[in-house]
Amino acid sequence: MNQIEAQHFIPKSQASVDDGSKLPDDWLGQVTATLCKSAAADANPKLGHGTSAGSHPFPLGNLSFQEEDRKGSAWELKFNHPLRTTTVDKISMLKIGFINQMVSGQWQSEKEKEKAIDDWLPITSSRNAKWWYSAFHNVTAMVGAGVLSLPYAMSELGWGPGIAVMVISWIVTLYTLWQMVEMHEMVPGKRFDRYHELGQYAFGEKLGLYIVVPQQLIVEVGVCIVYMVTGGRSLKKFHDVVCSDCKQIKLTFFIMIFASVHFVLSQLPNFNSISGISLAAAVMSFSYSTIAWVASVDKGKQEHVEYGYKSDTQERTVMRFLAALGDVAFAYAGHNVVLEIQATIPSTPEKPSKKPMWKGVIVAYIVVALCYFPVAFVGYWAFGNGVEDNILVSLSRPHWLIAMANMMVVVHVIGSYQIYAMPVFDMMETVLVKRLRFPPGLTLRLITRSAYVAFTMFVGITFPFFGGLLSFFGGFAFAPTTYFLPCIMWLAIYKPRRFSLSWITNWICIILGVLLMILAPIGALRDIIGNIIDKQYKFYQ
Repeated sequence: MNQIEAQHFIPKSQASVDDGSKLPDDWLGQVTATLCKSAAADANPKLGHGTSAGSHPFPLGNLSFQEEDRKGSAWELKFNHPLRTTTVDKISMLKIGFINQMVSGQWQSEKEKEKAIDDWLPITSSRNAKWWYSAFHNVTAMVGAGVLSLPYAMSELGWGPGIAVMVISWIVTLYTLWQMVEMHEMVPGKRFDRYHELGQYAFGEKLGLYIVVPQQLIVEVGVCIVYMVTGGRSLKKFHDVVCSDCKQIKLTFFIMIFASVHFVLSQLPNFNSISGISLAAAVMSFSYSTIAWVASVDKGKQEHVEYGYKSDTQERTVMRFLAALGDVAFAYAGHNVVLEIQATIPSTPEKPSKKPMWKGVIVAYIVVALCYFPVAFVGYWAFGNGVEDNILVSLSRPHWLIAMANMMVVVHVIGSYQIYAMPVFDMMETVLVKRLRFPPGLTLRLITRSAYVAFTMFVGITFPFFGGLLSFFGGFAFAPTTYFLPCIMWLAIYKPRRFSLSWITNWICIILGVLLMILAPIGALRDIIGNIIDKQYKFYQ
């Protein structure tokens, strides 16, 4: 199909065509004939020689209409194609109107279909969110159950490097999150509602997809699997603490119980419909984080506590240090859904969505700081390098408090799972409806979303040690999408002056992010191989 790119299709009161729009062939010949007969031959006889109705004397693949100047009732248009540029002057409004009449009916019907699909898809179906929606959505996405492993990461990093990594990560990720909020509406009249749409604008249609979508899917699907296992483990821990004399139940069944909730919740259509769940999850995440560090303070500094590296060899110390960097990267994974969250906020030229979104982000990052830093630092202070990879395990008493904290984790990961699953649902439904031409509706949504929940449940049951792979995924996929991909997009789109403050800042973030992406998986892979050799990973627990 030939493609006509139009910046302005005249007159503006009638149908308008956006850049890169594809139009059907049945009117293309008529447009070609009209243009050739009316003006092309006069402007350049060589191009117009032998022209007849329904034919075109030069390639239309890159033909573009560009409004240059209005002279009375005439317009000046430019025809651009790979071989030459020809200017056709003074085409009457009658002829332009004739072209519009041919196009408008078919084009409007196509636009209406497209709008109906967008109104059905989960990311673009509702745009009435308030600023506080973005606050608790970001808290739910960011403050995952990974916060409970931060004291363990500190024990592998040590006081100096640990504090530095935590604080620098907080600053860098806040900066890159600001960049994404700013870039959401960088093109007037257009919103980049999805991470890959921004990537396509920065890197090109195909390259942007290849760069962003695989990494985004690794993060979002990986987090959903981890939360499936985390939810099951927390349910099992709650059961074992409350009923210590009861018969032991396999972790598999608790994961299935946790998944059964998502078979129902996954049918909620969009972000705004899960706002209540997200709010509850945000409150729970702050609550169990507070329980973790307050209980650590109450327990006090343990006897014979040590703060040195506990590995017996220098090689293992280095590898665990690198793996801990991946754990920290996993803790700051909220960027993968930030554009999708901002897409739910209404926007006008007078009141762009970035203002309420940024207000919500500031509140969210204050909450993140209040959760991450006390848990990491106080937990490490209390237990030293003997802290468990889940701080709640080290805090074995009082039983009722630990049971309550584990149930809070369950509520939180229910909300977090839905936050990270929604962009995946959007990708699946977009492909099925727009490319494969499935009719949108309840049946399609029921099948696709249930299949996704079943898939994450199956992987979680099969690989209950999936959380042990977090360090690897944290460096491999979480670091690019969070630490430096937004900076690369910023440089590609805005092109700041070389050695300016913006240019230097972005390159510092890129270098730090690339180092994190390279080093963290090395240490994590070493740990994974060691655990496989020691047979610590067991399937179907």
